[in-house]
Amino acid sequence: MRDDYQAIMTSPIGRIGIKLDDQEQLVALDFLGQRGKSKPAATYTTRRIVAALMGYFANPAQPLHLPLAMTGTPFQQKVWRALQGIPAGTICTYGELAQRIASAPRAVGQACRRNPLPIVVPCHRVVGQSGIGGYSGATSGPDLAIKTWLLAHEGVKHTP
Repeated sequence: MRDDYQAIMTSPIGRIGIKLDDQEQLVALDFLGQRGKSKPAATYTTRRIVAALMGYFANPAQPLHLPLAMTGTPFQQKVWRALQGIPAGTICTYGELAQRIASAPRAVGQACRRNPLPIVVPCHRVVGQSGIGGYSGATSGPDLAIKTWLLAHEGVKHTP
């Protein structure tokens, strides 16, 4: 597992694996929990990504301007672009986001589930009509605890 990542950082929500492509663009952030050990960032780009994420953990209003290479369907790309327009400390429902992009809430949820860059592409800011919703396909457990932590970190007190 350790060799799959260019860096593994320790954060307030556990270890995060950082994957880059051959052009030094960020392709995935994986939540690793407490598994494995940290792996230092060895390149300029990985150091920049780690520094940006640590900046977010210190101040969630700090923008994350990073080189991204997100592969997905045209619809997923559309949803992920819309997610990037949701400011820190703000939430919207799957239905509201679906309405903005002329889609359906369930389809938006599926695109959020397949988001390879959580935090950077803030799918945690999308919640259900009557509660927090899911996160990374989970409706309970460690992934949902991460979503809850991220929202609280950004100052979101309550979800619908």
